[in-house]
Order: sequence, then structure tokens, then C-alpha cells
Amino acid sequence: MADLRIDRLDGVLTITLTRPERLNAVTDALTEEMLDVLNELMRDSSTHVVVLTGEGRGFCSGMDLQGGAAGDGGAEGQGRIQRIYQGIARGGEVTARLREIPQPVIAALHGPVAGMGVSWALACDLRVADPTTRFVVPFTNLGLSAGDCGLSWLLPRLVGPAKAAEIFYRAQRLDLEQVRELGLITEVTEQGKDLEGALALAGELLAKSPYGLRRTKELLNVSLDAPGLRQQLAMETGVQTMAFFTEDLVEGMAATMEKRPPEFRNR
Repeated sequence: MADLRIDRLDGVLTITLTRPERLNAVTDALTEEMLDVLNELMRDSSTHVVVLTGEGRGFCSGMDLQGGAAGDGGAEGQGRIQRIYQGIARGGEVTARLREIPQPVIAALHGPVAGMGVSWALACDLRVADPTTRFVVPFTNLGLSAGDCGLSWLLPRLVGPAKAAEIFYRAQRLDLEQVRELGLITEVTEQGKDLEGALALAGELLAKSPYGLRRTKELLNVSLDAPGLRQQLAMETGVQTMAFFTEDLVEGMAATMEKRPPEFRNR
């Protein structure tokens, strides 16, 4: 792939954005490559954890306004407004897919995390960051709304509507300490060690039940839009009941009793 690198090790798949000369700014081509990978992960039972990162000095600087994601690319025969709409919509589809794939996704963050890059980072389940990390939400300074690729849905749910409004309206730049205080960062590493830290966290998750991880992510996603407690209880009950018919539950219980690490087989 021209704009992505895919690495597989055991049950971990690492996706690296590879446009470092543009701080991994998003083009239509990069978006389509991301969707190809994420759509494949929907059907992938051998990958249990995904890591998303960017090559070079930054994670992702948002939409590439000079590189074909702002109306200069897209299908022939479309007007500029249709091409812009399609580019933004497809970027939002990546956000949705990061939430929908069954594997937990860990973002390895460093340098600028801006615009669409913020949406993609917040769509991940966990975030590991180094001290250079800074979130940039520039939309109202540019004449845009902060409703970009799911950001107006994600951020209020993570930090609360009042804090999200402040960040959006003031087009704030948040350094690592500010982002960490908002509860958006899982772990902080030394400079340049964010990917190493994310892979270590992925290794920790690999020791967990694959069924447990996938169904927990599913339940967390459903809970964000659940109309009430009883609907969520019904969903939890079905998921938990099915767990009792897996071989991994027997192994997990036995390992706990025998005081040893479990050897889960995703069965």
C-alpha cells in the first residue's frame, strides 16, 4: 500500500500511516486504503488487537487540504461539492469502522494529532502517547464546524458536553498534560517510545480472552446509544450467557483456580 504499512506479529496488526513528509495528512487514497484494511479486520478472527500510528514527527495532521482530500480528487464526472462531500464522508467511515471492528484498537500518538486525526485517535479504544503529543482542534479558526468525521459525537462522550464545547468553540490546542487531565490518555511513554508502549499494551491484551475482549467492545459501543439500563442489561445477559458455552471460560476458570496464566484458544 502506498500510504499505509501493515505489520503482523502473533495476534497484533499494526497500521502505520506513511506520509511523514505531510505529517500523515489524510488524502482520499489513504482513506480508501484504511477502509480496505478495516473492512478485512471485520472478518479476521486471527487478529485480536490493532495498533494505529503514524510515521515520522506526527500521528496525523488531518485532512490534506493540498493533496486531493478537499475536492481536487475523487471520481471523475463529479462536481467539487460532491467530491468534498465524498472525501469527508469516507473519512467519517474510517471513524465508524475503528469503532465497529471487533478488535480493541490502540492509538500510538506523538507530535500533532489534528483535525481528522483527532477523530481517528478518539475512535480508538485506548491511547498511548509520548510527551510531544498535542491535540489541535482548529475548525472554527478555519471557518469550519467542529463536526468533523464523528468528532462532535466522540468528544462529548469522552470528556462531557461542556468541556467539548469549550474545546470546539475556542479551537483549542491541547498539550499532553491537558489531554491526559481530560482522561483521554491510557499511558504516557518516553519521547519516541509511544509505539513501543502501544505494542506492550497490545501484548498485555493478547493474554486476555479473545471472546471477552470482542464482546466487551461490542457492549461498550452499544452502551453509548442504549436507551436505558434495561436494554443494556438484556444485551449483557445474552453476551454473558454465550460465554458459558466457550472452551475459554473453562480454561480461564481453571487457570484462576490453579494460579497460572490462562492459555486462551478463542474457542
